[in-house]
Amino acid sequence: MKSIRSALLYTAMALLANAAHAQEAPDLEARPNLEALKDGDMRKLAIASNPAPAPEATFTTEDGAEASLADYAGKPVVLNFWATWCAPCREEMPHLSALQDAMGADAVVLTVATGRNPPEAIDRFFEEIGVDNLPKALDPRQEMARAFGVLGLPVTVLIDAEGREVARLQGDADWSSDSAQAIVAALAAD
Repeated sequence: MKSIRSALLYTAMALLANAAHAQEAPDLEARPNLEALKDGDMRKLAIASNPAPAPEATFTTEDGAEASLADYAGKPVVLNFWATWCAPCREEMPHLSALQDAMGADAVVLTVATGRNPPEAIDRFFEEIGVDNLPKALDPRQEMARAFGVLGLPVTVLIDAEGREVARLQGDADWSSDSAQAIVAALAAD
């Protein structure tokens, strides 16, 4: 009789656990299929199978204030780590600018200069490449870059409206492409 009670208890617990898991599944199913949108440079985009919350690191805004990704809650963020001395960053930045133009208020392209990047050098960099619509955020001690595990530049991290890292791309890419815009638009629609 004791083994029957144990078997019933075990079965009931298993059913409850499966029911709880089943309630979580629609959330995963509701996520946009970003893999299907990858083309061109976006094929390098590594999509997280189980998005985790982005680190709670801070950066410095152009006007010297401290900010964090929490300031952008409710919108997807295209977080780009770059530096003034980085040649691929120079190639990529105009594409990020075009992405911001295409997305408008639906998403934020946040460019964070990590390491030693004097404000004058950042201003010159943006002026030389003709970009005037992206933020000039700073991460002088590379604290944010370390929190995100950035080992080389450029690195771009896609963060959904709930603050989870959903994808990452190491190296430069054409962020103005139809594929990139479709991926970010899918995050904005989610």
